[in-house]
Amino acid sequence: MLSEFSTGKLAGTTHACIGQEADAAGIFSITEPEDVVFSNHRCHGHFLAYGGEPYRLAAELMGRATGLVGGRGGSQHIHWRNFYSNGIQGGIVPVAVGMALAEKVHATGRIALVFIGDGTLGEGTLYESLNMAALWKLPILFVLEDNGYAQTTPVGRNMAGTMSGRFTAFAIPVWERDTTDVLDIQSMTRETVHAVRSGAGPASLILHTYRFSAHSKGDDLRSPDELARIRKFDPLIVHGARLTTKECTKAESEISAIINDAFTRASADPFPVLSSEH
Repeated sequence: MLSEFSTGKLAGTTHACIGQEADAAGIFSITEPEDVVFSNHRCHGHFLAYGGEPYRLAAELMGRATGLVGGRGGSQHIHWRNFYSNGIQGGIVPVAVGMALAEKVHATGRIALVFIGDGTLGEGTLYESLNMAALWKLPILFVLEDNGYAQTTPVGRNMAGTMSGRFTAFAIPVWERDTTDVLDIQSMTRETVHAVRSGAGPASLILHTYRFSAHSKGDDLRSPDELARIRKFDPLIVHGARLTTKECTKAESEISAIINDAFTRASADPFPVLSSEH
């Protein structure tokens, strides 16, 4: 996707989740299809792991009428089934809490999930949301993906205290792990989702991970040495070590074919028809 921007086929900006793929893959292997998901600006990996259609995503990124929201949402604002995303950090959390409240009121048995980053911890609306979720014992899982940077600012320069302390202050239980292993994340997610679905109230899942690409398309101030150091935590390498060379080659070939087909099909689709009628 990042390479497609350089060709001029895609407009706007994008925020890749390269290096963080294991988070969504592990989580969505445990949740139910009808659970409500609210993602953020780094939503593409979440969407694909959720089971979203690559073709519809590619069409949206290209601004085509066949895109997820008719080519009008772009990279950060997509919707498909019970999956939603928005680029406003912090602003997505009260919406997700409202969704969880609706599921509780209607006794659907579904839970809500909201993905936030370490940078979101600086937004005041997050804490109002945590308070309400805990007070009303809402069925919501707060997933904090800590990749160490709020855009280009290291966590150590913008955050006092601990990440877990943000949640325990509201008596929200925390599951926390420094891992890029999809099976490790899957196992921990099973515990957190069970706790939330049992009716005990909200829970939080803190995953310390790594972002290999820039915050967006080019705003990266990290040194080459740091980038080289974190590459060994690539979740594809970690899990790929469990597979044979033949299995890895087959998977890469199949995925490449799907993605190439998605962008090829989308590039031939029409743009939305703009109208002045109301």
